[in-house]
Order: sequence, then C-alpha cells, then structure tokens
Amino acid sequence: MVRERIRQYFLLIKPLQTGLLLTTGLAGYMSARCPLFNLGTLLEVAGSLFLAISGSTLLNMWWDRDIDAKMGRTCRRPLAAGALSPTETLWVGIALSLLGIGWAWWVYPTYGVLVLAGWFFDVVVYTLWLKRRTCWSIVWGGVAGGMPVLAGRSLGVGHVDAIGILLALAVLLWIPTHIMTFSLRHLEDYQTAGVPTFPARYGAATTRTIISISSLLAAVAITLAAILLGMAWGYLRLLAVLSTGLVILAVGAWFRPTERVNFSLYKYASLYMLAAMLLLAL
Repeated sequence: MVRERIRQYFLLIKPLQTGLLLTTGLAGYMSARCPLFNLGTLLEVAGSLFLAISGSTLLNMWWDRDIDAKMGRTCRRPLAAGALSPTETLWVGIALSLLGIGWAWWVYPTYGVLVLAGWFFDVVVYTLWLKRRTCWSIVWGGVAGGMPVLAGRSLGVGHVDAIGILLALAVLLWIPTHIMTFSLRHLEDYQTAGVPTFPARYGAATTRTIISISSLLAAVAITLAAILLGMAWGYLRLLAVLSTGLVILAVGAWFRPTERVNFSLYKYASLYMLAAMLLLAL
C-alpha cells in the first residue's frame, strides 16, 4: 500500500522533467565549484532542489487535475484517475515545497531566494494565474525553469553573475521549443481542456517561426556562457555540434513541417539541454 502510494507520487512529480531541472541546477553549481571538493554542498543542492521542484510540480498537478481529466494523454495521471486524494496531494506538495525552500535558504540566503522565486513563478504566476488565461504564460514558466541553474550558479560563485544569467536565459529560450512542439502535437487535447496555446492563438506557421528563433537564441546563449566559462576546446566543439543539430531540426520543422520532424525536435530539445548542461558541469 505504502509502496504503491510512493510510486503514484513519483509519477506525479514528472520524474523526467524534475530530473532535467535538477540537472540544470547541479550543472550551474558545478560550473563554479568542483564537486569532488564540495560534495556536501552539492548533495544539499540536489536535495533542496529536488524537494522544491517536486513540491511545485505536485501543486501544479493538484491545481490542474480537472484539465488533466479532460485530455487523453493525461487522464491516467494519479490525481485525474483518482488514485491519489487531492487534499493529501495538496498537503504533500506544500510540505515538500516548504522543506525544499527552507533548506535552500539555510544553505545560503541568495540561493534560497532564487529557489523561492522559481517556485513562485511556476506555481503562482504560471499555474494559478496565467496558464488558463493566455498562451504567453509559457514565458513565465520559462522564467521558473531558468531559476534552478541560476540558483546553482549563484551558490557556487556567491552572487548572481553574467554566466548564471546567460544559462537561465538559455533555459528560458529553450522552453518555447520544448512546449510549443508539444502543443503542436497535442493541439486537440489542449483545445478540449480549454488551455490557450500558441498554435491555437497564432497558427502553426507563426508557432514554428518562434520555435526556430528561440532554438537559435538558446544555442547562442549556452555557447556564450560556455565561452565565458573558458570551456575546453574539445567540449566546446561538441557543444557546437549539439547546438547545430538543434538549429537544423528547428529550421527543418519550419520549412518542412511534418509530425515526424516536429516530434524529433521535441525529443532532441530535451536531450540537447541535458547534454549541454552536463558539458558545462564537466
């Protein structure tokens, strides 16, 4: 019984998404501090970010459970399917959020403020306020997505610096590629649930143009951050190859819009962000 409930909560925190955001935060920290000599702090970053991100995701799932129940791809999620109690999930989400943010504040106040900012933009601004009102909500969702890497970097150097801002900007610019390709693929689902999207508001052609531009700018931001970090030439060349692949797929989805190309871009964008952050950490 307990094991099954834990499994349901694990599914509810979106482990792949949580893992990716957690990786960006750890990469931000490791871009400034060697993990071998700062293992204790690195583990604290991992723990605090995992709790804060998981808590915010549970609160998102709690609030959006009515939307999830209307969409084919989400109707089997634990809350929408009735496998978990909404009241219990709400309190678990609040508890994890408080633990994560409080732990982050205890580690270092600036780090804690940035973790809190990410939680606030994700839960309050994006989910509660804007998601059901405007497709531009993804911009604020992108701000929330950029906070883990900015927080990790700021903890490593002791303050907010240009590299941290560039890395957060890269995540913010990557978000449209990730979300808009997904909304193109599942447009009918979103329309059924009444969630505003860029394809529904501005059309598929404009959405693909935004995806191409944002992909290019995200690659530029990450490359600039890598150069400022003094990344070794071999790693920089690999990053350039990965960035080129992202841009080629984005442009291909613009000029030759097919379901296959769009889905390939969606998958590659996540792998690209993961690989880029791992390179920055190394």
